[in-house]
Amino acid sequence: MIMCLGFVRKMANSAHGGKLKDLVQRDEEIREELSREAQVLASITLDERQLCDLELILNGGFSPLEGFLNEGDYNGVVDGLRLENGLVWPIPVTLDASEDEIRELRIRNGARLVLRDPRDDAALAVLTVGDVFRVNKRHEAIKVFGTYDIAHPSVDYLFNQRRGKDFYIGGGVQAIQLPNHYDYVSLRQTPRELRHYFRKLNWGRVVGFQTRNPMHRAHRELTVRAARSRQANVLIHPVVGLTKPGDIDHFTRVRVYQAIMRRYPSGMAALSLLPLAMRMGGPREALWHAIIRKNYGATHFIVGRDHAGPGPDSNGNDFYGPYDAQSLVKAYQHEVAIEFVPFQMVAYIQETQEYVPADEVPPNITPLSISGTELRRRLRTGAHIPEWFSYPEVVAILRASYPPATSKALPSFSLGCTTLDA
Repeated sequence: MIMCLGFVRKMANSAHGGKLKDLVQRDEEIREELSREAQVLASITLDERQLCDLELILNGGFSPLEGFLNEGDYNGVVDGLRLENGLVWPIPVTLDASEDEIRELRIRNGARLVLRDPRDDAALAVLTVGDVFRVNKRHEAIKVFGTYDIAHPSVDYLFNQRRGKDFYIGGGVQAIQLPNHYDYVSLRQTPRELRHYFRKLNWGRVVGFQTRNPMHRAHRELTVRAARSRQANVLIHPVVGLTKPGDIDHFTRVRVYQAIMRRYPSGMAALSLLPLAMRMGGPREALWHAIIRKNYGATHFIVGRDHAGPGPDSNGNDFYGPYDAQSLVKAYQHEVAIEFVPFQMVAYIQETQEYVPADEVPPNITPLSISGTELRRRLRTGAHIPEWFSYPEVVAILRASYPPATSKALPSFSLGCTTLDA
């Protein structure tokens, strides 16, 4: 079940495009027919990123998409952040193939293909091919990610991990089933389930919070402040699909989220997991995150400093400016119809033993802070981590997963109390 620890009003936010595209529900009556057809059709086994994408297409998290982008939609998204119908959509969601695969599987307009789970070979959906088109990956990288530097994880994916797969297959999908998950099943709500949950609790204003890292006291403080200032509840909605290489594993992170939920005021917050494959795409990804959270029922979305940034490029410079993501989401917030909530940095004041907004720190006071590098050192050596920075139960979970005095390397995760880990 969802962890919920309220405000009372009617939910006003519809899915992006006006209707939640829950393909599992839509195709429920033909599921058996599709399953039989899948036994005789040619198939494509998805990779991990495509598996995450398909799950969010099937459950409505990627509404209004009903399949992988065709050429017209792809060009509109890459060059102008819009689908052919004019709706804002900033990240291309694509299914790639090599020329040999297209020939061997006879992939052409009108063909039907089974999309399979790489973990258990389960048939998840049937794709009806709308078009097959060659892509310019360099153009895609520059337009979408602002670079073709392979130090960027998504550029590396395009040019190295998917080398030779220079064609995209566009087309709608019909749902057979969602991918099976065996971990934290009770926390993996679909958009329809989460929306039903919000209605049941009469949560009409919900602030979505994106994270791919462990949460500490500063994160709890900023989300509580964001919710109270908008008379809203909070959805803690961490990504448990693909994140940045080197991140803390999601098993550890979810235990941290479960622990920190108990620190929220009763009735304020809910925890649910998002099976998203992040692109680390900075501004465009931040806008994408906002749209996805709108589909899950959020009315507000927190955008942090360097939201979804991948870190330094090959020259040691950040790929994106610190506030580029906030600027893009703010520019589109009215059209997308989800309220942009800028991340408000907080600082810990020892004299009053409280977190306050960083811009309210008195000039004669030096707030306390621990950098991500210093935190990793303390975890590695077993040195003390103060309770003002992180709750004891959170530190215990991190120490259990990454014990000191071992050869197990700590991931390069960012945990500073004044930055938002997105």
